[in-house]
Amino acid sequence: MKAIVKTSRARGASYRDVDVPVINKDELLVRVTAASISPTDLAIFNSSGPDFAVPSLPFVFGQEFCGEVVEIGSLAKGFEKGDFVSVESHVFCGVCGQCRNDQRHICQNLKVIGRDVPGGLAEYAAVPARCAWKHSDDTLKDIGPIMEPFGSSVHAVLAEDLVGRSVLVSGCAPQGLFAAAIARAGGAKKVIALDTSAYRRNLALKMGADLAMDPVEHAACLAKIHKTCGEEGVDAVIEMSGAAKAVSLGLKALRPGGRFVAFGLPVTNLSIDYAGDIVKRGIRLEGVSGREIFRSWYKMESLLKSG
Repeated sequence: MKAIVKTSRARGASYRDVDVPVINKDELLVRVTAASISPTDLAIFNSSGPDFAVPSLPFVFGQEFCGEVVEIGSLAKGFEKGDFVSVESHVFCGVCGQCRNDQRHICQNLKVIGRDVPGGLAEYAAVPARCAWKHSDDTLKDIGPIMEPFGSSVHAVLAEDLVGRSVLVSGCAPQGLFAAAIARAGGAKKVIALDTSAYRRNLALKMGADLAMDPVEHAACLAKIHKTCGEEGVDAVIEMSGAAKAVSLGLKALRPGGRFVAFGLPVTNLSIDYAGDIVKRGIRLEGVSGREIFRSWYKMESLLKSG
C-alpha cells in the first residue's frame, strides 16, 4: 500500500510503498477514506516539539482519519465488513485506575495512534476495535476525520453547563473555532473569541462568536470584555492556544469562582500569579487532554447531526 512515512530524524517525510498492516485479534483493518492533519502530524513532519519522538523508523504517522472496515480480528465484536468508522487515537488499556473510573482519555498506559503506534496517513490502518467509533449512517462521512479534534473541543466546552453564561475562547485555530460553535450550541449567552489573526477572528464570528478581538493590547481587550460581560468578567475561559500572554489574559478576564479550561500546550513553562489569579479568587482550573471515551463522541454526533 501507499503511505506517508517518516524515514529519518530530519524534517520531512516520504510517500512510499509499505506492507499492509497485519491486524491482531482485537483489531480492525480499516481502508482509509479520508484523513486530516493534526498538530502531532506537523511536529513529526517538522521533527520538532514533544510529539516527535516516534518509536522507530520508518514510521507511518497520521492521527485523525476515518474509513471502511475491511477485516475483523477474531476478538473484535460488534463490527461488520463495510462499517464506516472514525478513529479515537487514544489507545487505552482498560485495566488501570483511570480506565476503571471512566477516565480512559488519561489512561496510565496510554498510547496514541500515529505517534506511538502506526497511524492513518496510508491506504490501510490497523485500529484497536475499542478505538473505533461506528457511524450509524453516512451523514457525517465527509467530516469523519475531524470528529476526533472536534470531540476534544466538545469535552473542553461542555464539561459543565453553559446555559446563560458567558464564554471566552482564547485561540482560534480549528479546535478554538469548534469551541466557539459548541459554546453557542450549548446555550452560552455571550461568546467572545480572541486571536491575533484577522482571518481567524472572522472565522470565529462565522462559527457563532458574538465578538472577536485581537488580544495584543491586553488593557483594551480586558476593558471590552468587562463592558460586554460585566465588571466581574466572563463565567468560563476555554484556553486553546497555550500562549503565555493568552493564559495571563484569560485568568484576568475570568470572574471570581469561574472555570478556566486549560487545553492549549505551552512551548515553555509558564509563570502565573498562582495565589492572586487562582487561589484567592476561587478559580476552578480544569486540564483537558483528548476526549471522554466515548461520552464526548455521543455528544459530538448529536451536535453535528443537529446542524
